[in-house]
Amino acid sequence: MKNNKKILVTGSEGFIGSHLTEELVKHGYKVRAFVFYNSFNSWGWLEQLEPKIKNSLDIFTGDIRDPYGVRKAVKGCDVVMHLAALIAIPYSYHSPEMYVDTNIKGTLNILQTAKDFNIQKIIHTSTSEVYGTAKFTPITEDHPLQGQSPYSASKIGADQIALSFYQSFETPVTIIRPFNTYGPRQSARAVIPSIITQIVSGKKNIKLGSVHPTRDFNYVKDICQGYLKSLKTNKDIGEVINLGTGFEFSIEETANLIAELMGKKIKIISEDLRKRPPKSEVERLCASNKKAKKLLGWQPEYSGLSGFKRGLKETIEWFNNPENIKAYKSHIYNL
Repeated sequence: MKNNKKILVTGSEGFIGSHLTEELVKHGYKVRAFVFYNSFNSWGWLEQLEPKIKNSLDIFTGDIRDPYGVRKAVKGCDVVMHLAALIAIPYSYHSPEMYVDTNIKGTLNILQTAKDFNIQKIIHTSTSEVYGTAKFTPITEDHPLQGQSPYSASKIGADQIALSFYQSFETPVTIIRPFNTYGPRQSARAVIPSIITQIVSGKKNIKLGSVHPTRDFNYVKDICQGYLKSLKTNKDIGEVINLGTGFEFSIEETANLIAELMGKKIKIISEDLRKRPPKSEVERLCASNKKAKKLLGWQPEYSGLSGFKRGLKETIEWFNNPENIKAYKSHIYNL
């Protein structure tokens, strides 16, 4: 299957970005993978892709904060899928300026360049964290935005910059807002990989932060399908679209479910070190996906308890591979 569009994926070496890059190639798209420059010349999770896919990529190494490099990356592409961001919430408490530079200024660099080059579409990645603790559920795209952490505030800023370009210059922007995504390759700073890696390493006392908050967990394959559907329509230009299941599970329920699926007995230890400041904690997230169904024809396949179990099983299977677990340091707290 051939597709003439060339797609720039920023953050392509990360968790969702690597899965999305892989899917785009499988669907016949030409992909330029924007990878964060480093002296090791590491391509992150793209290194794990099968050779046929990896060798087809046009790799661009640079920094989203550098407007000149961004111009070189965008040139010659038809669509930009913007996923590059700093996302760890605990790290944003002591390094907030980095989040402003990467998430807000980096997004501005993409938008300004895309505007100058008349790019066909920019799909910008948001996060459910911009909603803060749910004032009502299911959370629609009209829910108030609440910056309860420097990270979420920076993403609100990035989203608003993106929408301002649509309003001011008719720049063809769509904002995809995934709720909590999980799956193979996710960083251990996220709760599901943290639980799994601790269990895989033989720990019975599983260290977590607050365990009562609820999350709307989404398997990465479903999220990638949302991006692919957005790529094939213009109905969503100028819109913000939630990608979520509409189901919520507490962190404690999630940990116990993972232990059950792995056939292990665990004791959950709630550490103060891992907890957010009280007013910063997002207590509840549960998405409305009506807009995604209407505009994209998207609905999650890994939905409800049965879907969550299926996604967790696939994730556990990946982490159980000794070659994959090598990349993780389960003995320390990963910010």
